[in-house]
Amino acid sequence: MMVFYRARLVLLSVPKTGTTALQSALRPHADLVISDPPELKHAPLYRYNRWIRPMFEKVCDAELEVAAIMREPISWLGSWYRFRQRPHLDGQPASTKDLSFDEFVTDYCRGKRPAHANVGSQAKFLESQPNGCRVTHLFAYEDLAPFHAFLKDRTGLNYETQPENVSPKGDLTLSAATEQKFKRKHPEEFALYQSITT
Repeated sequence: MMVFYRARLVLLSVPKTGTTALQSALRPHADLVISDPPELKHAPLYRYNRWIRPMFEKVCDAELEVAAIMREPISWLGSWYRFRQRPHLDGQPASTKDLSFDEFVTDYCRGKRPAHANVGSQAKFLESQPNGCRVTHLFAYEDLAPFHAFLKDRTGLNYETQPENVSPKGDLTLSAATEQKFKRKHPEEFALYQSITT
């Protein structure tokens, strides 16, 4: 998470959307950077609303707008699947080393997900709060040009990002039946993504 106070803007760090590279590029210019631990770096909107937003509201009498990047849902799961194939997870419950992507997505669709498929939800991460706190600027990971244009215009910064924390390559073959199951079980993910791209 990064805050640009003069621009009255907070940028949430949705996992698997390139936010590590953004933090590296923008860290010197941000007024607040939370990069560790992961639970705070990747704080969802409800955590921002509960802990960070009140600080700016009460101390600075300022309401910040919220920006975030969302990835196409199947691609997002694909990134998690590949990330969890890294050798340092071998033998651990979170490893996907001996699973196909189809099996991983099937496990993600279970009511009680096994550890390797327990990766959260972009829709839940970005869910608007009862008090009106919401993501005011949502961008698609697959087309980042509008995001960069918005951020440069809003902050006045010129910056370049370099790829970081890139997941290893992997076979992301997904059967039509499993894809349909994912879409049926989690329509909110696809509806939110489609709201950006339509």
